[in-house]
Amino acid sequence: MAQKRTPPMKEKCCEFSKDLPDTIQKELDKKGGMEGLLARIPDASVLHASSRLHQALADPIRLTVMYSLLSQPLCVCVIKAVVNIADSKLSYHLTILKEQDFIVGEQQGNWIIYSITDNGRQALKCTERLGK
Repeated sequence: MAQKRTPPMKEKCCEFSKDLPDTIQKELDKKGGMEGLLARIPDASVLHASSRLHQALADPIRLTVMYSLLSQPLCVCVIKAVVNIADSKLSYHLTILKEQDFIVGEQQGNWIIYSITDNGRQALKCTERLGK
């Protein structure tokens, strides 16, 4: 649950209000003024987590990996062939996707087999809606 933000001091909060358009001031007042507005903004930790999630989806290489895994689980060597990047860079991208629970890797003998998670599928659905 989001923690409430500490609103600015009352004097600072209201200094600019004399210059606001009447329609903005009336709506702001209906919703509890600046204190009400600030209370509706998620806590910084929630915003940070949301930002990390969006950053994970903001890279075409990571999206390519996720789309590749929609077809079937894959080993690193196949993923590497798809994205055509160095091992160290691929490892970096896979780590970011794992941290956001978009993919998982399962050890099978000498291989790590990656697959997309339900969270990863949902995230791709969101990005597909944006592309249309």
